[in-house]
Amino acid sequence: MSSTDITIIGNGSMARGIATRALAADRTLQILGQDAAKSQALAAELGANATSGTMDQAPEGQIVVLAVPFGAAKSVVSAYGTALAGKTLVDITNPVNMETFDSLVVAPGSSAAEELAALAPAGTHVVKAFNTTFAGTLVAGEAAGQPLDVFIAGDDTAANSAVSSLVAAGGMRPLVVGPLKRARELEGFQFVLMTLQANPEFTDFNWNTGLKILS
Repeated sequence: MSSTDITIIGNGSMARGIATRALAADRTLQILGQDAAKSQALAAELGANATSGTMDQAPEGQIVVLAVPFGAAKSVVSAYGTALAGKTLVDITNPVNMETFDSLVVAPGSSAAEELAALAPAGTHVVKAFNTTFAGTLVAGEAAGQPLDVFIAGDDTAANSAVSSLVAAGGMRPLVVGPLKRARELEGFQFVLMTLQANPEFTDFNWNTGLKILS
């Protein structure tokens, strides 16, 4: 049995942010990426509960986080194949057309999460989460002094609960919004938020905002 709780595929800013929250939740991590040196550097920065490797290695964690862009995530899922069976696969991607920044690249009535689920082997439980949180706010665990809300969508109750437990233990508020098809709305809404961050008219927005439901 592996002692690793969570595998994060990727070694960029979102990987760092999610890893920081996972360590705050007292989880052990495996960081895998194409660039072994970058993965090793991130693991060293994170501390003793993080190990590193390349994507030639199998993911050890029961929760596997795809902290890479959507196109790369599709390649990762296809390449790992049956190594993902039985695992909770967390899709954080936002399928934004980065050339025009004016649309999503998935078909209407679909989502990045659903496309990844179609590529994943039987028994893989895909969960949409963390796509509405920015990297810097994840490192801090908050935005404007408020703990982050993390919206979660998935078809498997146990997988949703596992991700919710991670989120809560990391100091954030998990909100399970429904089945995996709700990823369509989560991706669309985050696309709107991303366009606001990139709009120079909103001078106070610098990829440092957070979506929050207040009552």
